Amino acid sequence: MSTMVTAPASNVIPMRGRCAAPIAGQLADADLDRWANRLARLLLTRGAEAGDRIALAVGPRLESVVAEAAVRKIGAIPVPLTDGASTAPGAGFGITTRARRGELDDCVDWLVLDDRSTLQRYLVSSDAPLAATDLRAVS
Repeated sequence: MSTMVTAPASNVIPMRGRCAAPIAGQLADADLDRWANRLARLLLTRGAEAGDRIALAVGPRLESVVAEAAVRKIGAIPVPLTDGASTAPGAGFGITTRARRGELDDCVDWLVLDDRSTLQRYLVSSDAPLAATDLRAVS
């Protein structure tokens, strides 16, 4: 089942690419929230917590919006990496894709979004809203 919205609605966030041209599709607020909840849970199971700096090395597409939302949900600080940067000072965790992983520093615990094992864990994670107990469970 596709989660892409094909007709305009009032609860849709238009996604923009580098050239300010719309990318294929739009993401509904509810979908963004559910996807970010799943990714936030993966970050929590890896040991990330509120106040951590989490490097974001994902393209300016859907993944970057979901990754930033997930980081903020756990109270961590998203640190976007600019092109050519290999790490973010003070970041112990990071989110990236296979395309970028080879150019990134190994000092960061990278969660590779399009890695098979990540996708499997992501798909079985709950998309329910995070509760205070979720955040305390890893503290």
